[in-house]
Amino acid sequence: MSLNSYGHLFRVTTWGESHGPALGCVVDGCPPGVPVAAADLQHWLDLRKPGTSKYVTQRREPDEVEILSGIFEGVSTGTPISLMIRNADQRSKDYGDIKDKFRPGHADYAYFVKYGIRDYRGGGRSSARETAARVAAGGVARAALTQMLPGIKIRGAMVQMGASKIARENWDWEEVSRNPFWTPDPQAATDWAAQLDAMRKSGDSVGAVIEVVAEGVPAGLGAPIYGKIDTDLAAAMMSINAVKGVEIGDGFDTAALSGSANADEMRMGPDGPEFTSNHAGGVLGGISTGQDIVLRFAVKPTSSILTPRSTIDKFGQNAEIITKGRHDPCVGIRAVPVGEAMMACVILDHMLLHRGQVGENRGMIGVS
Repeated sequence: MSLNSYGHLFRVTTWGESHGPALGCVVDGCPPGVPVAAADLQHWLDLRKPGTSKYVTQRREPDEVEILSGIFEGVSTGTPISLMIRNADQRSKDYGDIKDKFRPGHADYAYFVKYGIRDYRGGGRSSARETAARVAAGGVARAALTQMLPGIKIRGAMVQMGASKIARENWDWEEVSRNPFWTPDPQAATDWAAQLDAMRKSGDSVGAVIEVVAEGVPAGLGAPIYGKIDTDLAAAMMSINAVKGVEIGDGFDTAALSGSANADEMRMGPDGPEFTSNHAGGVLGGISTGQDIVLRFAVKPTSSILTPRSTIDKFGQNAEIITKGRHDPCVGIRAVPVGEAMMACVILDHMLLHRGQVGENRGMIGVS
């Protein structure tokens, strides 16, 4: 299996399976001299790890990250950083009854058709457990970005669960850390708790929409045509397990707007150009504008559920399947720190690309 790496100058390769002894990543291209400590990376992993509330999988994983290389005396050396997270609470026996059956909506069938190998232990490489390695890599990217762009903030929130959306007038970033749904709307958190309790007890699952915002990104990152920063952001989010759609800025809603309504008008402010709106999500022509970069991605309902469903097995026989084990009734909840990590990796990658090609932005507004 190839194509387990992403990024250009800041490049991440993940490895490992859901029920293997460990998983992890190799981070290549981190600039030297960046302070990186296991405790700093652990902060982000603790936000993603399972078993943190009754609304996520009850698999108990400490997700303790080990730094194997690339860090000396507390700082990056400029060489590959290898990170490992050991699996501690695998229950492969939970999947014994379905080892020859394909779970509808899961990657089982597609993987088997392509590779001829059936790793039924939690999905193997297709499991969302792989995202722990991405969050660790994102911690390295955040550390580098903190040095290069001290004012940058990358934050995410769940803005929709099933058909229920947040009330945007209630948006409070401080609320995100106060509830198990990563939502900025306290009323939505209350409503979703009741909805997800009912969904969990019925043996079913539900999808979600996650919004990730990067503040303090300078203008000029990205390149025309095939090097667009929004192209790489969309690819990064689509690579996350269970993601089925990505939009930048107003996304699909822009199709319903007129040109006069959609264009973000500009005025000269005391500190340079200012925009009167941000329908474009902080990206024009594939290049950052200096506004907040805003994106959303849709996460499908968890495919591993207790509701009986019709399927086939690898012998070509019709069958019925019930997936036992410990699964997220809404996998979108734990997707928030994963989306943040992927945003951090892409922005750092484009910072390094920009610095290598251009150095400083060439266009100076208001200078003759």
